[in-house]
Amino acid sequence: MAKFNIILCCAMGMSTSMLCNKMREAAKYEGIEATIEAHPLAAVEEVGKTADIILLGPQVRYQKDAVIAKCPNKPVDVVDMSAYGMMDGKKVLAQVRKILGR
Repeated sequence: MAKFNIILCCAMGMSTSMLCNKMREAAKYEGIEATIEAHPLAAVEEVGKTADIILLGPQVRYQKDAVIAKCPNKPVDVVDMSAYGMMDGKKVLAQVRKILGR
């Protein structure tokens, strides 16, 4: 079974917290073992060290290159805007699985 360590970042880590809960529910339903946490973008360098993937909230997508520079060996992507708006944890989890190939 694949195990995921997923970090979501937004300006303060607040709006992504709600999405984390939805993603945890989707992972549990799908039988996927995952650690999914939300953090403020300012903490990405520290929390990204153990992440399998770093996802950015759409509102901070302009920071993607800076995050890649801080965490060069980690996949970094922006959460699909419609999935974010709908808080569709299942769709975001599918995005993660596609990127990681698991």
